Amino acid sequence: MIRVCIADDQALIRSGLKALLALFEGIVVCTEAADGEAAVAAVISDRPDVLLLDVRMPKLTGVEVVETLAARGVLPPTLLLTTFEDDAALVAGVRAGARGFLLKAVTAETLVEAIRTVAGGGAYLFAPLAEGLDAARTGAWRDDAFETPDALTPREREVLKLMTSGISNGEIAEALRLSEGTVRNHVSSILSKLGVSDRTRAVLRALERRLV
Repeated sequence: MIRVCIADDQALIRSGLKALLALFEGIVVCTEAADGEAAVAAVISDRPDVLLLDVRMPKLTGVEVVETLAARGVLPPTLLLTTFEDDAALVAGVRAGARGFLLKAVTAETLVEAIRTVAGGGAYLFAPLAEGLDAARTGAWRDDAFETPDALTPREREVLKLMTSGISNGEIAEALRLSEGTVRNHVSSILSKLGVSDRTRAVLRALERRLV
C-alpha cells in the first residue's frame, strides 16, 4: 500500500485528489495539509510514502517545504503539483530533492502512474512541462563540472532519452532489448558524465543542455 500525503491550500483540490485516488487499489491518502508548515508537520508525524505538494503554498512554498524536509532528513518521494508552467520553481524543487512534477490537470491515470513511479524510486517529469523547461534562462546549473555532450555514447543517449519519460531501468531494458544490469551500468555512466548524483538531476540537466 502506498500512503500519500496531499498538501494543497485549496480544500476542493485536496478532497478531489483524495476521492480520485480512492478509486485505485494500492493507494491511500493518509494525511492532508493546507499550508507549507502543516505539510512539514504532517510528513514528520505520519511519514507518508509519497508527498503530493502544491508549488504555491502559504507560509512555506512548495520548494521551501522540500528544502526543509530534506534538511531534516525526512523528505519522502515528492511530486510537485502546479497549475502553471513555473519553470524556476519546478527546477528549484527538483534541485532541492523532489522526484518529479506534473500539472494538476493531468488524467487520473497519469497521476497514479507518477505516484507509483516515485514510490518505486523513480523520477516522473511530466513531458509537456519538461519540454518547456529552460534552466539556462533561470540561471540554474551553469557550472562546467560535467563532460561535453559528445562524451555520451549513442547508447547512453538512447537510455537518457528514455529516462526523461520517468520509466524504470527494467522498462528501459525491455524497450532497448538489453539486460537490466547493462542499463544500470549505462545509467551510472550517464550520471558520472553529467556530474549529477541521481536520475532526476540527470534528466533536468539533459533537458537544460538539450541533450535529448
